[in-house]
Amino acid sequence: MPAGLLAANPILKSYNRPMFTRRSFSAAALGAASATLLPAAKINSTFKGVTIGLQSYSFRDRDLDGAIAAMREIGIGSVELFSGHVEPRLRDRAEMRKWRETVPLSHFEAVRKKLDEAGIEIWAYNYSFRDDFSDKEVERGFEFAKALGVNRLTASSNVSTAKRIDPFAAKAKVYVGMHNHSNIKPNEFATPDDFAEAMKGTSKYIGINLDIGHFWAANFDPIAYLEKTANRQVCIHLKDRKKNQGPNMPFGEGDTPIKAVLELMAKKKYKFPANIEYEYKGADSKVEVKKCFDYCKGLLA
Repeated sequence: MPAGLLAANPILKSYNRPMFTRRSFSAAALGAASATLLPAAKINSTFKGVTIGLQSYSFRDRDLDGAIAAMREIGIGSVELFSGHVEPRLRDRAEMRKWRETVPLSHFEAVRKKLDEAGIEIWAYNYSFRDDFSDKEVERGFEFAKALGVNRLTASSNVSTAKRIDPFAAKAKVYVGMHNHSNIKPNEFATPDDFAEAMKGTSKYIGINLDIGHFWAANFDPIAYLEKTANRQVCIHLKDRKKNQGPNMPFGEGDTPIKAVLELMAKKKYKFPANIEYEYKGADSKVEVKKCFDYCKGLLA
């Protein structure tokens, strides 16, 4: 990335009780203390300057511990953390609102500690503001980000919500990347015009979380758009789809220009990560995410 562009992108700045003797308890305590003092080494998943990360929604079939274990096994060192790995599974909207409005921030600090100890960097927290969020729910999203140690959120949101959340984002100094899908609908993100409308009249803290597969399936060019909007990108999502609302495909079987996008990121030295989002049908999420990861590594070899 040219120095000017880098400077212009503020976004970059069941219970089983163990049986212990006194001796084994002391040894276990010492081991736990050592583990606390010596966290896992940081996992490096950057190739040719491009960080290949993961939207942890890809492991929606696993709990947080399972997702972390899978990322470590694959070798992914950067994560856009899916709220479903942090929040309880509550079907009742009022119950979820109450949880968000009252949960202690220590809950999020404990999540951050788990990922830190695994050597995985949290790049952003995925907290999808919607029109029916209370003001307190909105405000708390920014508090959650800070408790996780990040200044970036991503959101599958409504276009109209951007202007509502902007004052909260500016006050917290936390960037929000709006995430697109492929279906073109009123008040949903899909087109370049939708992003432009969301950012018009808002602060620098409202940005973009471009999903190149959805963008391509909606018949837009992610390469040209990335070059135009690099200074507003929080991170991007990698997936492979076909044009004209084509299906999600295993990486390399669709026609989304993943290779060209990664080459552009390497050439321009973009510092935001390219996050795999596994959504096509596969046998096992860990197996499929590893295939995606190895595919991307191969393109950057």
